[in-house]
Amino acid sequence: MSIQNIRLEVMQLLERKVDSFMDEFLIPVEKIWQPTDLLPDSNNENFLEEVKELREISKDLPYDFWVTLVGDTITEEALPTYESWLMDVEGVDNVERNGWSKWVRHWTGEENRHGDVLNKYLYLSGRVNMREIEQTTQHLINDGFDIGTGRDPYKNFVYTSFQELATFVSHNRVALIAKKYGEKKLFKMCNLIAGDEMRHHLAYSEFVNQIFKVDPSEMMLAFQYMMKQKITMPAVFLRESGEKIGSAFEAFSDSAQRIGVYTAADYVEILEKLNVKWDIANMNGLTAEAEKARDYLMKLPERMKKISERLIIPEQGQIFKWVEPALIR
Repeated sequence: MSIQNIRLEVMQLLERKVDSFMDEFLIPVEKIWQPTDLLPDSNNENFLEEVKELREISKDLPYDFWVTLVGDTITEEALPTYESWLMDVEGVDNVERNGWSKWVRHWTGEENRHGDVLNKYLYLSGRVNMREIEQTTQHLINDGFDIGTGRDPYKNFVYTSFQELATFVSHNRVALIAKKYGEKKLFKMCNLIAGDEMRHHLAYSEFVNQIFKVDPSEMMLAFQYMMKQKITMPAVFLRESGEKIGSAFEAFSDSAQRIGVYTAADYVEILEKLNVKWDIANMNGLTAEAEKARDYLMKLPERMKKISERLIIPEQGQIFKWVEPALIR
């Protein structure tokens, strides 16, 4: 039997558990928070006063913070790209609406709230150039992305396990910085988003854990493959209006590192956590090739730590069209 057919069988085996996964890791629409719960209510007669207060508090947040928040928002707003990618993974059937496609749609429904609430906050803050942000978001959706997984569910689940934990780290750190500057609304907002991302990480990492139980060698090889090529961030093609694909990503990443929102050290720590979560060190029943892959994965964090320690982040960042200095003074 081909590797592709074996993967399809494993996906069909796990599909029987999708409803229990949804009960454990997702929250019903009527019970989960919605953006309106966290923002000034436009139906309230005090709406304008609340917006004025939001604008007043937000003006103290530093430049790199705004760049990072805008980049995070655009990343969340490009959700149509991520859903369409996952819908094409082997074993996900949207035509027949199988269990996996149901998972993807419901996961998308939860994720969609993140970009929605952050976009509204940015709009109300009056501290950013919304038209430039909107153009960048449309570009990012138009340009799509290639995370190097193809249609392989094993590789895709490694990617989502890693990426959901990375977004948890990012949103949680943004929340803490907002709290430091007295911006309680944004703190609560990003804290709740981080909570969603952690639940989603727990789900995708459990999918990988389940695959390790039935197809350990191929799952190990898929994990090694993804870490060898490095996890590509969803916003890697980020660009501002009139610029080339990917031209804004490095400067956005530098801003996030300067204020400690997401760093090279975090990348290494996430890999270490995945090695522990999936008990890579003690995995049994592996082929000789998979044993070598396991050895590679166990040694990789130390190698990456040495590289990350040599990274030099520019002290001064790029001035973005999204965040004109005059707007945040």
